Amino acid sequence: MRVYVPLTLPGLATAHETGVLAADPFAAYAVTPALREWCGTEDLEELEYTALGEAANASLRLLAADPEAAPCRIVVAVDVADGAVTPDADGLGEVTVAASAKLAKAAAVHADAGDAAADVTAAARAVEAADDGDDAARIAVDGAADHELLWFATQEIPALLGRR
Repeated sequence: MRVYVPLTLPGLATAHETGVLAADPFAAYAVTPALREWCGTEDLEELEYTALGEAANASLRLLAADPEAAPCRIVVAVDVADGAVTPDADGLGEVTVAASAKLAKAAAVHADAGDAAADVTAAARAVEAADDGDDAARIAVDGAADHELLWFATQEIPALLGRR
């Protein structure tokens, strides 16, 4: 099963140095029954895009917790054994993965382009208020979501880390 792991650039740097994307258990996002129901589609590409977007929002929360991190949402796509994944009953696409994941097994890295930095900074500052229902904060978070994450091969991680 493909899961989407939210990170920051410092988190990606640690994964690159250690070779471990995430130790078990870890939180990620995936196509779950709740996500399928919410989306109302069986189009796998659309469902995976939605799971990726949820992971990008989780990356904003990580950025909010680490104001020193460069304003860049990072999501790593990795395939894990189906049996290692347990959907979170309360979250849209949220899962717990009960196995470690090696960065070498990652399929791709998704990251913001440099021109998203201002919107990502504003969104990271506003994400908690948006979660609490603040409409102005939700607009700031949506501003970051308007920026498509770019696709990078895992071989391009060193270049991404140069943006720190």
